[in-house]
Amino acid sequence: MGKKTGKQTYHFANPPVVISTGTVAGPLEGQGPLHADFDEILTDSRNNEKTFEQAERSLLTKACQLALDHASCSTTEVDLFLAGDLLNQIISSNFTAGTLGIPFLGLYGACSTAALGLALGAMLLDGGFAGTVLTATVSHNSTAERQYRFPTEYGAQRRPYQQWTVTGAGAALLGYDRPGPKITAVTFGKVIDLGSTDPLNMGAAMAPAAADTIRQHFADTGWDPNAFDLIVTGDLGIIGLDLCRQELAESGLHLGENFTDCGVMIYDLQKQDVHAGGSGCAASALVVYGHLYRRFQRQEIQRLLLIGTGSLHSTTSVQQGESIPCVAHAVRIEA
Repeated sequence: MGKKTGKQTYHFANPPVVISTGTVAGPLEGQGPLHADFDEILTDSRNNEKTFEQAERSLLTKACQLALDHASCSTTEVDLFLAGDLLNQIISSNFTAGTLGIPFLGLYGACSTAALGLALGAMLLDGGFAGTVLTATVSHNSTAERQYRFPTEYGAQRRPYQQWTVTGAGAALLGYDRPGPKITAVTFGKVIDLGSTDPLNMGAAMAPAAADTIRQHFADTGWDPNAFDLIVTGDLGIIGLDLCRQELAESGLHLGENFTDCGVMIYDLQKQDVHAGGSGCAASALVVYGHLYRRFQRQEIQRLLLIGTGSLHSTTSVQQGESIPCVAHAVRIEA
């Protein structure tokens, strides 16, 4: 347990490198403020496929291939593929894994999947169990709406505190054979359930889990939050981000202007009608693997703390009146 620090944090003796990334964004995301940092932007949310579910699968496959191409790496050179998504039985990831032909570990962390994939991939690499790992995730507005809420054709009126599920996919290739930002530590979160039962208010449900993991990371490491250029949660949106900030302040941890949220960053909230911001697996995947990875390359940031947030409910549990369990995982990335 020499690599464990405190209760929930792990430091890496041989920090893995983010060798390359690949991102594919949906049409709405391509109109947002971060569009220049995405590899590809769709003009059609169906991506010339018969169904939205097939479109989601094609986005994930394309993002993975882009990450491999950017590193001039073939699938035969990758030891493990870690991926997950929001659909039942992580079906988009399963089909993509079949296409890639890489040994596959399926993940389910809901919208925390990007952070979870980075964390587990880094542990496998630092432990010597793999030399190269590909991790990826995807979400699609129309597939998520159909599964968790209402089909888009239904035209249900959205509430002001609702978020917009991001359409897009992101992949990252991890290894050691070239320079890049390093994953130096991870903090795995606990499932936090404070009794929220509204599946439309994801930001409020996930905020306590994000706050718990953030507090634990700094308690375990003894670091000062100001040591980071950015501290970003996955997809709390404007409401969840504000609640998280308030909860941290009440416990004595005051985060400054370097604390924000991927679901807030990905859209222009003044011009794009997404209500409380973005959500979904692709919210943090597109922002981190696209925009923030580019900022590392441009040497604009040196140290990032990503806290991936995930709501672990299902349609069945919600319909049976159950509350919503949530989790958050933190990943420290340094130049």
